[in-house]
Amino acid sequence: MDLQRGETFVGELTIQTQSSTCRLTSNEIPNHDFNDASAAFATPVSAQNNQLDIPTSPLQAGNVTPLSLTTTNGVFLNGATLDLLAAACYGIGSEPLGNEKIGCGQDQIDNPWRYDPMSALNTFGTDAHNAHTQPDGTYHYHGNPQALFDQDCDLTGVPSPVVGFAADGFPIYGSCFTDEQGNVRKALSSYQLKNNGGARQAEPGYQTPQAGVGVVASDQYDGQFVGDWEYQADSGDLDICNGMTVDGQYGYYITDQYPWVMGCFTGTPDPSFDKTGAALVNRMHAHPHRH
Repeated sequence: MDLQRGETFVGELTIQTQSSTCRLTSNEIPNHDFNDASAAFATPVSAQNNQLDIPTSPLQAGNVTPLSLTTTNGVFLNGATLDLLAAACYGIGSEPLGNEKIGCGQDQIDNPWRYDPMSALNTFGTDAHNAHTQPDGTYHYHGNPQALFDQDCDLTGVPSPVVGFAADGFPIYGSCFTDEQGNVRKALSSYQLKNNGGARQAEPGYQTPQAGVGVVASDQYDGQFVGDWEYQADSGDLDICNGMTVDGQYGYYITDQYPWVMGCFTGTPDPSFDKTGAALVNRMHAHPHRH
């Protein structure tokens, strides 16, 4: 149900097996309430018609594939999709400095000062499920859906199930796994704040965020921007793409810290996840900051 509008929706999802793929067709309506009082959706949620092909035998590629604004990152088993990156960067676009909502496209994919929708220092109009809408009403997540798996690993004592699939076909698990000591706990990201959270350093070719300008909270590497983080091998459980192999199965794990679900693709994304035409325009939608 759309809680703010008091409107009831019905999610629709079908999965068909093909020779080398599973075809997932959905209306992208999730299996939980959405748009609670904490949200500020720019567009009302509406049913869609989405079709994605998930490789049944994904292979790890020789090199990882970076996340892209032109490729949907993944799809959850409730039919709603995952898009981790925002199309908003400090100093990019025509909007007031520090209040950018749009304009930071694929040509700026390496911009370190891209706002992270999952940072507590940013408010992107998302609801309690870390999701909001695109201009056409498509509901999509920017991180942990807060659904589909039990969030309390200590209480349940069981590993999380598969909750979705990345565009490369590898499964996305909830946060809980059984470690080498036999303990069920949350998987830990191997990304850490740069310089132990110290002062941000200038990056050639980019305007450095300044504390107090618009929504910029500080001059420190505090996680407000994706470039505040760096991968430090073996500092957590997961690899640079936020995945690991457990019992012979590689998969991505939802984490409480950046990169939240995925840092890159270990395999090769299926072309059905590519954004083109109106869908690509959708992907570049504004993310309204709230104050």
